[in-house]
Amino acid sequence: MYQPTFVEVSHDVSVEVQPVYLEEESSPAAGKHVFAYFITIKNLGDHPVQLLKRHWEIRDASGKRHEVDGEGVIGQKPVIEPGKEHAYNSFCVLKAYRGSMKGFYTMQASEGKTLRVRIPEFLLVSHRLN
Repeated sequence: MYQPTFVEVSHDVSVEVQPVYLEEESSPAAGKHVFAYFITIKNLGDHPVQLLKRHWEIRDASGKRHEVDGEGVIGQKPVIEPGKEHAYNSFCVLKAYRGSMKGFYTMQASEGKTLRVRIPEFLLVSHRLN
């Protein structure tokens, strides 16, 4: 099955996302569609950056939208050195069979400057549509 990858670069930081529908965790009849997403954050710049916060906008096919803000990612506030990357995965549960997510990370550059690094909008689609 084809699994698209979504990439966006801002402030010399690349954010790559690969979403996956988790059929075994989902229950379409109950309106529960579970999606995992795998994220790789690469520092393409010359100075370390630290991920401090995350902001998500989540939408589903019914038009429902909600936002999520939090500290770090999966309990971490990683420092990403030049040329290095940080990878993690998480999940999202939707009531509808499709939706999308997008957002940004608040990062701090080594000189103290705050950066708003964009997370590309990515689609969450049940493979039943393919």
